[in-house]
Amino acid sequence: MRLLADILQVEGLYGGYFPRKPVLKDLSFTVQPGEMVGLIGLNGAGKSTTIKHILGLLKPQQGIVRIGGKTLEEAPAQYRGSFAYVPETPELYEELSIREHLELTAFAYGLDKTAFEKRAEELLDLFQMTERQNAFSAHLSKGMKQKVMIMNAFLTRAPLYIIDEPFLGLDPLGIRSLLELMVQMKNEGAGFLISSHILSTIERYCDRFIVLHRGEIVVQGTLEDIRRAAGMKNASLDDAFCALVGGKVS
Repeated sequence: MRLLADILQVEGLYGGYFPRKPVLKDLSFTVQPGEMVGLIGLNGAGKSTTIKHILGLLKPQQGIVRIGGKTLEEAPAQYRGSFAYVPETPELYEELSIREHLELTAFAYGLDKTAFEKRAEELLDLFQMTERQNAFSAHLSKGMKQKVMIMNAFLTRAPLYIIDEPFLGLDPLGIRSLLELMVQMKNEGAGFLISSHILSTIERYCDRFIVLHRGEIVVQGTLEDIRRAAGMKNASLDDAFCALVGGKVS
């Protein structure tokens, strides 16, 4: 019996880039407040396509996506304001500084100046970017650009975070800072949908997992559920995943 209303609901989702040729086939899953869910699959399994449907960049051919109980069509502003997204590849305005990116996000989400200053200071300090906050994004490394994307996402304190390959390009301290921040926000009630190939890391942090293969959900549930489906008691998430999608485990 569920005690909390789902922050994200995906029901019977069929979708893709071309009509009558769905990449995704009958996907149904949820994310609750205070829960981390890992979306895992091989390259081409449909992870990015799933995320694009949740973001509203692709329209479902069939099925429904709700955030906070509303679809994008029912309440566009509420829907878009209920999630924050960290893409795999950072996309920034070259003519803006790090701080100006944060200010732009604060303006877009209606943060007052006091809340913005407090959150911005905390995030800049956490990701060791305080001294570089006036640097233009054109002069940043890929890892630093990724940190800017992460800071912008967590500045909003959204109910739902959708994070695509968050650890790529980050240094070890950056990865630790991100994980600490995710745990903090989870404890404050935020839900997370995380797509990553770094299974050893998300195994330690996610509550449940969705194994996606060729556009379909092979199995979803806790680590124990994944192990049971793979027929591998006490296996790591990596080994169980490889068994489920046809890989060879040494």
